Amino acid sequence: MGRNVLLSSLQNASFSIVFQIICRCITFAINAFIVRNVGREVLGITNVRLLLLESTLLFLSKEAIQRSALSSRHNKQCSWAQLINQLWITVPVCLTLAIPCLYVWLHWLSAVDTVYAEQYRFGCFAIAFSCIIEMTAEAPIFVGQVFCFVKLKVILDTGHIFIRSFIFIAIVLLNKDVTIYAFGIAQITSACTIIVGNYAFYYFYIPRLMRYRDELKKVDDKRVLREKYGQQYENMEDFPFVSIRQMLPGVLPNPNSMFNADLQTLVLSFAKQGVLKQVLTEGEKYVMSVSPVLTFSEQATYDVVNNMGSLAARFIFRPIEDSSYFYFTQSIARETSLAEQRRDAVQEAADVLAYVTKTVTSIGLLAFVFAQSYAGTVLLLYGGVDFVEGGLPELLLRWHSLAIVLLALNGVTEGYMFATNTSKQIDTYNYYMAFFSVTFLLLSYQLTNWFGPVGFILANCCNMSFRIGYSVFYIGKHFRAIGPSPLRKSLPGPLYLSVLAVCGVLCKVSEAYFNGRSIMCHLLVGALGTLVSVATWTFENRQLLRTGLARYRSRKQSITPCDNR
Repeated sequence: MGRNVLLSSLQNASFSIVFQIICRCITFAINAFIVRNVGREVLGITNVRLLLLESTLLFLSKEAIQRSALSSRHNKQCSWAQLINQLWITVPVCLTLAIPCLYVWLHWLSAVDTVYAEQYRFGCFAIAFSCIIEMTAEAPIFVGQVFCFVKLKVILDTGHIFIRSFIFIAIVLLNKDVTIYAFGIAQITSACTIIVGNYAFYYFYIPRLMRYRDELKKVDDKRVLREKYGQQYENMEDFPFVSIRQMLPGVLPNPNSMFNADLQTLVLSFAKQGVLKQVLTEGEKYVMSVSPVLTFSEQATYDVVNNMGSLAARFIFRPIEDSSYFYFTQSIARETSLAEQRRDAVQEAADVLAYVTKTVTSIGLLAFVFAQSYAGTVLLLYGGVDFVEGGLPELLLRWHSLAIVLLALNGVTEGYMFATNTSKQIDTYNYYMAFFSVTFLLLSYQLTNWFGPVGFILANCCNMSFRIGYSVFYIGKHFRAIGPSPLRKSLPGPLYLSVLAVCGVLCKVSEAYFNGRSIMCHLLVGALGTLVSVATWTFENRQLLRTGLARYRSRKQSITPCDNR
């Protein structure tokens, strides 16, 4: 097998960033349309309440199974048939979770206005149904991830986003009074798109792969077949499927038991951790929904600002986190100490951890500095004068930029920890996660009563700090046997920090001078400051960039890249 895991991770991250930009641009445009034409209350119902239901069902149904399946690729005792069977458990799990969740969302949470009650009920059932049917595509999605079909993922994800957005906008333009109905219909359609797209690809791919294998036995030069079939069929000797039916449960030949005991243990560990992680991730939305701390209109305002403040996390940090996690799971074995593993693989993993952490921390600091001067300007351009009136949105965005710095650091360090933890270590961390979860919920409720919506952000900052501290301690202990922690090399350089501080001061002066005079001039100052900061970082890390580019080129020449799939 000649697939390059590191190269695939980098390509997956870059493609995912592009996809996230497209996705969030579409979402932002739709949210702006709703805010200006339909009303904030509808936006609060769809983007907070209904999307919280979707997030809860999807995360709890598949996160633990998906992560454990990826990690079990190192386990030779775990067959492909057992992995496929395990992935299909997500369907009954999602169905089982949907029943109590629907009851809670319809009867326990704060009620919506009577005029939206019927639409809200339909929206809840539509979200639950779309999540259940979407789970039927987990097996082909997992196969695509393992065999590095990066382009497939990007194309299908982008396609379903465009289809969902088109259907939603088309219905709303016909009748603005059925926005929540349109939201539910669009969700179901997008789930169907995911299912059809994934299975259709393998329906056509597998027969061509079989023909490629037959011809490969008769041809010595692979270049001939590459011209005929393309590179996406090379180095696929370990692809276990000869029919699309084998992606269904119980069809792939399996000499062992239906499920793998080690995989089940890992799933249970991740499941307990997943519940706590979901509370930490969506805690403020749960607090909003359970207690009448904020109205739906205020929830919509918080959600818009929160999404805007999370642009860096969604565009850059989350794809990097996912790709880093995949890389670490494929490079470092869980049950073996680093001293007993290949020295070159461990050193490469350490370098990747240090460089990625340094990069995302630098990006987080860049966002924090410039948000102090441009939060109000960006929100004014997005939502209009009425939206920013009172100053609350601007205050929320400025505070949220602090959370971005912590979020950047936490994503990578925690990703490495999860990728290398043993089942016992995961269980131990679950107790800490339980403490973090309870503390976060209590802080969210109390700080919100004291500081309003800003309290959610402050509670999140405290939570991130706790988790970063634990992850940093684990990484230092994990590398202790072979040397110092790689995180010692992850701090941004003094030149970059100095230039960033100077640019921040100049932008504050620009805000004070150009406020009410010229938004374009103020934006130009910010653009120049960002350019200078990025150029400084590039200059200060030029050796790192040269090394990374050289390694990328050498690997690309020696091993078939995965982005051709």
